[in-house]
This record gives sequence, structure tokens and C-alpha cells, in this order.
Amino acid sequence: MQDLFSIKGKVALVTGGSRGIGEMIAAGFLAHGAKVYISSRKADVCDATAKRLMAQFGGECISMPANLAEVDSIQAFANDLASRESQLDILVNNAGVSWGASLDDFPEVGWDKVMDTNVKGVFFLTQKLLPLLRTSGNAEDPARVINIGSVDGLKTPAFETFSYGPSKAAVHHLTRVLAAHLTKEHIICNAIAPGPFPTWMLSTGVGGGGDTDIDWSSVGRSNPRGRVGTMEDIAGLAIFLSSRAGAYTVGEVITCDGGATYAR
Repeated sequence: MQDLFSIKGKVALVTGGSRGIGEMIAAGFLAHGAKVYISSRKADVCDATAKRLMAQFGGECISMPANLAEVDSIQAFANDLASRESQLDILVNNAGVSWGASLDDFPEVGWDKVMDTNVKGVFFLTQKLLPLLRTSGNAEDPARVINIGSVDGLKTPAFETFSYGPSKAAVHHLTRVLAAHLTKEHIICNAIAPGPFPTWMLSTGVGGGGDTDIDWSSVGRSNPRGRVGTMEDIAGLAIFLSSRAGAYTVGEVITCDGGATYAR
């Protein structure tokens, strides 16, 4: 029971790990003894984040920049990871994008880019990493896949991001479908649906221009908890799902939003 929430020694991959929720989860994993790979499109940002996280939290954080919205790039990424590791214990599919435009002007590129990254990328990266996940998983300690959805996949989004909410609803249901196929192979899949966190994406929506070092109190006041989420909130949930404590939780979409989704 003393090791109930331990992930020490596990190998994790967090996509979109150079900033925002992905960076928060990667930090929590490092602080609790996991070896963490992070990926994002921009190599310099990904490299800098890996160095910063190791300096702050210790452990080993490896930068693996990649475009995980295209199948060829996903396959190359999976091959690279397989050349470095014999197994993968935790996969966090966090990489995601959004696109904002009015209903009348919403472009095809804004639909395709969001769906390619948020849905297609999640499916094919999981598919290509199955050999490493299968090697890791066993009856006592299954491999874990954690897909990062959104409360916008559960309720109507506040912003004019017409492809984002549907993409996250697809991620939620894809999680259930993957769970139905993979649980017997000792790979368990769950999703987290975050609400408001101090991220670049939310900052662009509330007028912060992508800057996360802003006063979030106005956003927090509209939340039942009276604040936005913190690293401890999202990392704690990811650690639970990755540890022995979460080994019997399968196919769930767990909100992490301070109660916003179901508040009146």
C-alpha cells in the first residue's frame, strides 16, 4: 500500500510536452521518478523544456521533436523510440491544436488541422507504439494510455472553435474503443477532460495573447473552485491513472475542471 501511487522507474512519453498541460504532466512524472520523453513540433522549444524540467525536478527528460499529425512522421517517431527503449509503460496523448473563426468563415484547413492532430494523431501514434506497450504490460501492472480530451468535448465550447469540441468528443469515444480492444492485452486506456488551466491555448481565448503569466483570477472566478487548475491537479490525476492505484480504472473520461462542466 505504501507504493500505491508509485511510478518510479517507469518510462513515459508525453506528447505536446513542451508547454501547458503536457509540461505539467511531464513535470509530475519526473518528480515521481519516471523517465520521461517529451515531444512537440518545435525542436528548440522541446529541447529547452526538457532541460528546464530536469533542472527543476531532476530525473531524465528526453526531447524528441516530431510532427505527430502525419502518419509517416508518427512511424518514424515510433521507430526512433523503439531504438532507444525496449518498452513503453505510459503513453500520454496530449498534443493538440485548436482553430478559431466565425461559423460563416470557418475554413477547411481549420477543420482538417485540428482533426489530424487531435484525433488521427492519437490513434496512429497509439497504434505504432503498441509493440512497446505490449512488452510493458502484464496482468499485475498494465501499460497505460492516457488521452487528453477536454471539457469542450462534453459541453458546448465558449469560443468559436467549431472543430475543437468535436475532436475532443472523438478522443473520448476513441478511448473507450481502444479500451475495449486493448484491456485484455494488459494495456488500459483512459482519458482526462481538463477544464480551465493556465495554458497558451486558453490564454489566446481570453485575450492573453498566449501569455500564461497573466492574472487568471477573472477566469477562476467563474469556476466553482474559484480558480484555474494547477500542475498538481492534472499531474496528480495522471499519476493516479499510471500507478497501481489506477490499474482497475478502464475506459473512463475523467473531468479535471473544478466542477465547471456540471455546475449550474
